[in-house]
Amino acid sequence: MIELSTRQLPALARWFPAGAPGPGALAEHALTTGTGRWWADRPVQPRAVAVACADHVLLRGDPSALTPGGLAPFAGGYVEAPARFVPVLGAAFDRVMPWERMVYVHRVPVAAPRLQRGVTVRRLQPGDTPALTAFTGLDTHTAWIHRSWGGPAGLAASGLGWAAFHQGSVLAVACTYFLGSTYEDIACVTVPDRRRQHLALACVTALCADIAARGRTASWSCSRDNRPSRLLAWTAGFRLEREYVHHLTGSPAARSLPGDRIPA
Repeated sequence: MIELSTRQLPALARWFPAGAPGPGALAEHALTTGTGRWWADRPVQPRAVAVACADHVLLRGDPSALTPGGLAPFAGGYVEAPARFVPVLGAAFDRVMPWERMVYVHRVPVAAPRLQRGVTVRRLQPGDTPALTAFTGLDTHTAWIHRSWGGPAGLAASGLGWAAFHQGSVLAVACTYFLGSTYEDIACVTVPDRRRQHLALACVTALCADIAARGRTASWSCSRDNRPSRLLAWTAGFRLEREYVHHLTGSPAARSLPGDRIPA
């Protein structure tokens, strides 16, 4: 596939309808914030289009327009695409692992939980970049939280993140991960040694109220196997909307050269 320049992007909006909860907000987020990357099988009148942001990929169109080698940029990514793309994905990578996913939508307002003395929950500000950088440097499992904003500075400056602070340190973060026009798909993370203290719930509750004040609705996406995430979503007032499957890709297959065709 060919990576596209920013001047070519407005024409691609029709490929990804606006107003969908969950991963559907990725394309809107990429267009709005400029943090995503876009590809097509050809620059004019494309037959297949992809948009990627924060290791997530949306792939749409006609899979027969693609070669396995052309999908190499999506190695190690989470690809969400119609089932008709599975054969070309299987030919493009040495492994393709399907993951069942669940999308929740915020339906029930929830009161903020009581926190231990000295903990404050507030909106992230640009000046919080050093604290946010330190927070995501504590554990490799927290660094993903700002990827959709291009890094900690982008998230801190977005005005769309809330954090729990104690003595100047960030303990938990909830943020709009993909910004859509109708839904904002959110994410949250807590430092490992401060879990089970309702910090994530407090941040999510504040974020959901903020999203509602903007006239939008919060959505929540997670793996079917991620029971803690599902439980937190339910506790925070989210209810199941739909299920889908995305595919975790491995390394490009050795046989996948740029000119390869999809096997019959």
